[in-house]
Amino acid sequence: MATLTGTLRRPGVELRYLDSEGDGPAVVFLHGAGADHLTFEAQAKAIVAGGGRAVLVDLRGQGQSRPNDSRLTADLLVDDVNELVAQLALQQPVIVGHSLGGSLGQALVRKYPKRFGGLAVIGSTWNTGPLRPIERMLLRLAAPSLAAIPERRMFAIMADASAFTPFAKADALRAFSQLTKREFLAVWRATVEFVAPDPDYRTPVPLLLIRGAEDRTGNIASAMPAWAAAEGVVEHVIADAGHLVTQDAPEAVNVILRAFVADLRTAG
Repeated sequence: MATLTGTLRRPGVELRYLDSEGDGPAVVFLHGAGADHLTFEAQAKAIVAGGGRAVLVDLRGQGQSRPNDSRLTADLLVDDVNELVAQLALQQPVIVGHSLGGSLGQALVRKYPKRFGGLAVIGSTWNTGPLRPIERMLLRLAAPSLAAIPERRMFAIMADASAFTPFAKADALRAFSQLTKREFLAVWRATVEFVAPDPDYRTPVPLLLIRGAEDRTGNIASAMPAWAAAEGVVEHVIADAGHLVTQDAPEAVNVILRAFVADLRTAG
């Protein structure tokens, strides 16, 4: 695990991050619920190797950004990342978010469309997409259902469901096990807050969508292709990869992500 040398003091928490620095195009990586910056270790290295600037962060209440003494909300997560971008004086960085981080990225570009140069969403639901009644019900029941599972068993079940390869499963368990059950449930409740159907909304910045072909978490397998169709973009589906596609198939994600960032740089 990398030592996150940067610190941003925010209400209730010291947000820890690592900035590769440099003059290249900046990419900010936002991990999923209960995970940490290692979700994107391979992708950050690929961006830096290509001349870019990578910013890795452990989101509030997770990884090295613990403890968190404030009530964790979606709005607070948005403010945290916005303040980090401001502290580092990043000029229209690309946001790359996985799962919770993908939902957070969607919220950031919706609230501050002129501050970001692009959005890559990996293994995440479509925040503003339509929800069927059954999906609304499952969303409401998710936190109570998780709360009913014993802590050790809950993290093992989640890790097994999150990844396809042994390496990714093991790292998911490592990351989840850093949190208490209470901390994880607080993160999960904040994640659900990002879901806000709005059928007329379209992403105001260039959009990249990636998911693992074996991802069975939530409604991602159905929501992401519908989102791609609505936005008129290509959905990249990576074989032999689950929810943690960045760790199940890192090089496949790297190729797609590097091309997206390079295209943005050329267009700019």
